[in-house]
Amino acid sequence: MIRRDFLKNSLLSLPVISSVSPEPIQTNKPTKPIIISTWNFGRAANAEGWKVLAGNGRALDAIEKGARVTEADESNKTVGYGGYPDRDGRVTLDACIMDEKGNCGAVMCLEYIKHPISVARMVMEKTPHVILVGDGALQFALANGFKKENLLTPDSEEAWKNWLKKANYEPVMNIENKQYQQQPDTGMFPGSIDNHDTIGLLALDAQGNLSGGCTTSGMAFKMHGRVGDSPVIGAGLFVDGEIGAATSTGVGEEVIRCVGSHLVVEYMRQGNSPREACKKVVERIAKRDPEKAKNIQIGFLAMDKEGNYGAYALQKGFSYAVKSANEEIVIPGESYFN
Repeated sequence: MIRRDFLKNSLLSLPVISSVSPEPIQTNKPTKPIIISTWNFGRAANAEGWKVLAGNGRALDAIEKGARVTEADESNKTVGYGGYPDRDGRVTLDACIMDEKGNCGAVMCLEYIKHPISVARMVMEKTPHVILVGDGALQFALANGFKKENLLTPDSEEAWKNWLKKANYEPVMNIENKQYQQQPDTGMFPGSIDNHDTIGLLALDAQGNLSGGCTTSGMAFKMHGRVGDSPVIGAGLFVDGEIGAATSTGVGEEVIRCVGSHLVVEYMRQGNSPREACKKVVERIAKRDPEKAKNIQIGFLAMDKEGNYGAYALQKGFSYAVKSANEEIVIPGESYFN
């Protein structure tokens, strides 16, 4: 009996080994300051934002500075100047910005203004509102010194005219990185002829303050007036200074339906890592409509208040860029479908 009891107690004291594979351990070390952004072309935005953070500047300033780089790059067909127009040939831009205190601003369907991220910040800081849309957003921008200019470049106009021959609206998966070619000697990050999406940025400054921003020209050849998740606070972007921040990319309608970025932050509030939180939201989207999920791309990028970061997407092909004092890298995102 004594021997039997000893063996029984010994077995009970052994650790239980689960048959389920554990979640991959997040490998990045918490750090600040740090700036991260969606897609490969986020590297250029990060580099500009890092100049602010490295000088002990505010995360909100880093977000605006970084986003403006992408907005001004006419080779990127998903954001700002050079972005593809809607089906009527009009370039309409969307953007939002948010700080650690819950202050936020957004513009939607803004025409003729190259830097919607800056207009969104001005909405946040100079008005009692959160969102300005269309002609009202343009009027506000012009009244505050922004320059009115034609945003339809010859390349984008030609692509639109070619599209008119077939007039087939079909979002293409991972087009943000298709035909993407990094050229080390020039640092150029060409946009894809099929690009339809966005750039989302998250930053944590040396003082521990989080901010985020999202800016886009929307899906190529969309219906005039269409708005996706990018400028929608809670969908394309959400920041909670006590918990973390998240941003999204992909087919915006599906992100709006679950208020995706807010949901990611709430999962982090429950104790999940940024990567686990992103994964849980992607899984919810896939579960809601499994057949649709097979044919669309949605990705989430998140960072907690300590500087831990992670991402997860429906499909392979999503990537995100990271810049801190310790690293400057582009990381392939994990995906639900392999």
